[in-house]
Amino acid sequence: MTRLPGLRLRGAASLLTAAALSGTAALAQTATTSEAITLENIVISAQQETLQNLGVSEITAEQIEKTPVSNDISELVRKQPGVNLTGASSSGQRGNQRQIDIRGMGPENTLILIDGVPVQSRNVVQMRRGGERDTRGDSNWVPAELIERIEVIRGPAAARYGSGAAGGVVNIITKRPETETFSVNLRYDQPESDMEGATKRVNVMWAKPLSDKLSFRVTANYNRTEPDDPDINDAATSGCTSTGDDCDSAAGSEGVINRDATFLLSWEPVGGQEYDFEFGISEQDNIYAGDTLLSNSTDTTTALADDEETTNKMLRRTFKLTHRGEYDFGDTMSYFQWEHTRDKRLSEGSAGGGEGAINSESEWGIRVMNNITAKTEWTMPMSLAGRDASTTVGAEIRHERMDDPVSIATNEISVDFGDYPQTAAERDRHLQQTMAGLYVESNILATDRLTVIPALRYDWADTFGHAVSGGLNASYALSGSWTLKGGAAQAFKAPNIYQLNEGYAYVTSGNGCPYPYHRNGPCYVLGNEDLDAETSLNTELGIAYNGLGGLNATLTGFYNYYHDKIQSGTNQIGTVTSGSRTYRLYQWENVPEAEVGGVEGSVAAPLSDVLDFSANFTWMAVSENKESGEPLSLVPDYTINAQLNWQATDKLSMIPAVTYYGPIQAAETSELTGYDNDETDSRKAYGLVNLGFYYDYSQKIRVSAGVTNLFDKTVLRSNEGANTYNEPGRAYYVGLSSTF
Repeated sequence: MTRLPGLRLRGAASLLTAAALSGTAALAQTATTSEAITLENIVISAQQETLQNLGVSEITAEQIEKTPVSNDISELVRKQPGVNLTGASSSGQRGNQRQIDIRGMGPENTLILIDGVPVQSRNVVQMRRGGERDTRGDSNWVPAELIERIEVIRGPAAARYGSGAAGGVVNIITKRPETETFSVNLRYDQPESDMEGATKRVNVMWAKPLSDKLSFRVTANYNRTEPDDPDINDAATSGCTSTGDDCDSAAGSEGVINRDATFLLSWEPVGGQEYDFEFGISEQDNIYAGDTLLSNSTDTTTALADDEETTNKMLRRTFKLTHRGEYDFGDTMSYFQWEHTRDKRLSEGSAGGGEGAINSESEWGIRVMNNITAKTEWTMPMSLAGRDASTTVGAEIRHERMDDPVSIATNEISVDFGDYPQTAAERDRHLQQTMAGLYVESNILATDRLTVIPALRYDWADTFGHAVSGGLNASYALSGSWTLKGGAAQAFKAPNIYQLNEGYAYVTSGNGCPYPYHRNGPCYVLGNEDLDAETSLNTELGIAYNGLGGLNATLTGFYNYYHDKIQSGTNQIGTVTSGSRTYRLYQWENVPEAEVGGVEGSVAAPLSDVLDFSANFTWMAVSENKESGEPLSLVPDYTINAQLNWQATDKLSMIPAVTYYGPIQAAETSELTGYDNDETDSRKAYGLVNLGFYYDYSQKIRVSAGVTNLFDKTVLRSNEGANTYNEPGRAYYVGLSSTF
């Protein structure tokens, strides 16, 4: 299963070398330092060293406070190098359900962690044949104000995290109960346009040590974002002359209600032995704005949108036990987590013109997923080949089990496909998959200047078999200020249980039939238990500068060779004729190859005692499914972020920021059907300017305020070509944080 791309690596090496050697003093990232030349007597873990890689960014609590988000932390993560927001597929369906996309590999290849533990709630949502899910993803389970920091890990450094990290990892780390704290945070966000939804949020955290051995933390959060007006995109839709006309336009962004609560008890019975017991419960309810899979409204969807009804509710419960130990031989970290997700939705049409459109105002379907994740990791200093080193060994188990009576019952097959289960009664509604992984990783001080981090991981699953991943990262101190860093690693993603389940059928009445059978159906896409895991070989090479006047700068080239990508098949594997109709059979299949490559960089420097400047950019040189020639996801050709932090007075700070997005190229043909797309318009380049203020009224009270999209660059969704999402217009916000 582990395949290398052979001669194609030459192209990767050329791209990476050119990126590293051109403009080396240009752009960079603040977290990069040159530890390799200063750690002669200190050996840190491979994971700690990996977090110094070029493809790693860290967002601190202070940065979150200075650039607050209206709702989801994805708004902040998207401003890191190599990161954008996009829908789950290049089709653009469910376009406003944008999620974190790292290096153009798509949201399904971005692994979300909370305190180092995978979050898998979005996997309960049905995956349709374009690879899209009607989900906001898993980046909004923790309110921004309760986060200590966010680690964004891209490229080879992410391979050690196992399935789902082929694009990268976002690790959300929450605040610990280290000191007695009671904090209250308020936020209100008001768009200037009355067609866009306002946001209001309140959350509290109470943390307190009860003794020198016991402490606790309690958090609670409520957030409500109103939906966009159902007619917000009328002016961008063909056949609509102005907003408010009676026409069938694409929907805006739905609203969301977040309710979150956690309880953490931390116990240290003896020094160096710490246990955490944590319970959490969260609910995310949408507020409907009229979105459908095919953007074709019905009387039912119009009525639900007009009344701003809730059409789906996702409930997430967690229990986690964590142990951290310090011993003479090294340190250990182990955890066990149970994650329960209940997805309740109004029923939707399964095929034809009503596919993916809500067809009932009262009939609900419920899917339930239980995920068990356990991990143990041991880090030990040692000597390897006479050199100081630190080695980490670990084991991980992930088990997911879903009860899905919804799609099993609604997608029955009209004809007999032999051994394939035809009716809901013949199918197993309980879908499950178990994966177990073993890994080893070392941080080796090979010379006073050279640090190497080899890693190897083996995963086995009871569904697709096995996968081998891991790789090699290295850094070389060229001088006290310049460091050359690079790496190569193989990563993988397991097939999801919808794609693997032989009892899961997806039906189209004819419009979605692959070439050359347009409107000549029905066509069925069936689960395939013989799927291989998706694999990618991720490489990067770059140079970092840390020196003169506090200047930090890096430039990094990256290239990902993507193999065995899973998508809805276009190769017919069988037919059944019944009467005058021919029923065509397809299944999920592995696509031979795809590639993603580009250049990232960022720069940070103090301009004076009271003024700091930072900027980053991403250029996507290539993003292509080699079978279809189409992009893997709808991300801009380039993205530029820049920000000033001006400490105007001892209490007042001002933060102007700008983001500029390059054009987004549209797919010329549909990967689902092989037919030419009717609209291939690219989304034009555009820029956004934000202006924020925060004022420290006292040591305990901070007031924030600002304007987002200062020049009101509103971008509407038309679903023509790459115009698949809304960019909100000018809005005003105010916030209050009080800590006691």
